[in-house]
Amino acid sequence: MSEGYMRAGVLTAPGAIAIRQQTIPEPGPGEVRIRMKAVGICGSDVSIFQGHRPDLLFPLVIGHEGLGYVDKTGEGVSQLQVGDRVVIEPNFPCGHCDFCWQGRGNICPNKRIFGVRETGCFADYALAPEHFVWRVPDAVSDDDAVVIEPTAVALHTLFTSPARPGDPVAVVGMGAIGLLVAYLAVRMGYKVLAYDRVQEKVDRAVELGAVPVDASTTTAQIAQIWKDASVHTVFECAGAAPAFTMALEAAPRGSYVVVAGLADGLSNLSEFSITRQGITILTSIIYDHPVDFRRTIALIESGFLRPGQIISAKESFDRLPNALEMACRGQHAKIVLSLSS
Repeated sequence: MSEGYMRAGVLTAPGAIAIRQQTIPEPGPGEVRIRMKAVGICGSDVSIFQGHRPDLLFPLVIGHEGLGYVDKTGEGVSQLQVGDRVVIEPNFPCGHCDFCWQGRGNICPNKRIFGVRETGCFADYALAPEHFVWRVPDAVSDDDAVVIEPTAVALHTLFTSPARPGDPVAVVGMGAIGLLVAYLAVRMGYKVLAYDRVQEKVDRAVELGAVPVDASTTTAQIAQIWKDASVHTVFECAGAAPAFTMALEAAPRGSYVVVAGLADGLSNLSEFSITRQGITILTSIIYDHPVDFRRTIALIESGFLRPGQIISAKESFDRLPNALEMACRGQHAKIVLSLSS
């Protein structure tokens, strides 16, 4: 690599990504430059790669689950220093709109989205605002640190529900977020029933303490299993329209369905059935700034959570195109790319 240049994973069109040389960026006022050590591949990265976001502009450096070291600070930065090990909180609400003033920055219409609407961290270096970069405590391992962001998503999802420790809950979809919701719920004392169409993913949830629902089970059978278990809340984390339809059809009378998946297809809903059975639909999107990241880091630092367990594969950054193809096949819970030692 030439001096002054870095590697960057540049998406030029859906399905077309390559490692290119780019100039190492300089931090502006209030920004820090981070030398990336590891980045996770998220389901939204896969969705962008597959072309499910036609609103985006190319070329684009995607990636938002980043762990690294502060390499340089811009004017006005006071809370972080060169050498700090940090993770990025990749959604930047404006802090000034009505929603931000209501404490609902997660749906801020003005929020900047790192790695989606602006340059992300599939690169050797990345820039981020100081207030959205978190110092990682020494007690937190790199594996746990690189999944802090999706763990914060899962924590927010769990806390969106009125279910409390001791309640039986069901989780549909054992991708990274579903696994983390199941793991957090188990650790906090919920009884968790886990379902996915891929049995191997259900098996991963069982390793984390969940009760399995066989992948071949029909919707009617799932409904009976959930009813017999007195399921209080169903978390839909699959991000697929059929999964949302199934969750609503099988949800027990009077229960809650929390939608954390981001399906872009149409679901089949029966207003009569939902209303007659008193089903309440709640939605959960990303997390609240700054409380959910703060809580997540504190829970990991204390040793209560070890979310790095969901990492199922590690690849060199130079294998980014191959790693994205692997992620598209849907067999891995979390793939992490290594950029530096």
